[in-house]
Amino acid sequence: MKIIFAQGNPDTKYASTRHNVGFIIIDAFATSVGATWSDKSKFKAQIAELSVNGEKVILAKPTTYYNDTGISARKLVDFYSADPSRDLLVIHDDLALPFGTIRTRAQGSDAGNNGIKSLNAHLGPDYHRIRIGIWNDLRDRVDDADFVLSRFSKSESDKLTSDITPHAVKLIEHFVNDSFETTSHNL
Repeated sequence: MKIIFAQGNPDTKYASTRHNVGFIIIDAFATSVGATWSDKSKFKAQIAELSVNGEKVILAKPTTYYNDTGISARKLVDFYSADPSRDLLVIHDDLALPFGTIRTRAQGSDAGNNGIKSLNAHLGPDYHRIRIGIWNDLRDRVDDADFVLSRFSKSESDKLTSDITPHAVKLIEHFVNDSFETTSHNL
């Protein structure tokens, strides 16, 4: 089985912020495979279930806030007896990567990302990641919290829709089909 876990904040006021790029991408993947979301309070998440090539795939958007997402991930991993190093893919924003960069990894540190700190505290650092770069020049003029909670510019939104999201969806498909590779993509 596979668990695809997106980082983000649950309130609609955060829907198109940089911190919610994980939710934007997992929603696009869910739409591409016809999956529908349901609230599952026992997991502290919205869940969509599907089967790909006979394998169960769980899509998850935690309903905790970003900095506490490890709670939700731990509940899912325990319930499904999943091995995070093999079965878990996390999609999240990365403040250190320029907008338009996607980096895939099989493990890693939190690099200052509080949501990843929460995941690492609950699961350890060994799980696959799709890191979506969100840095731009605005970052140098505002603090981290204000920046990650800001919305994408019009040109960034267009690129997110036309290039970044479709590419990230393909990376999710690679993970589900056991052909995930660690690399960087500059779009």
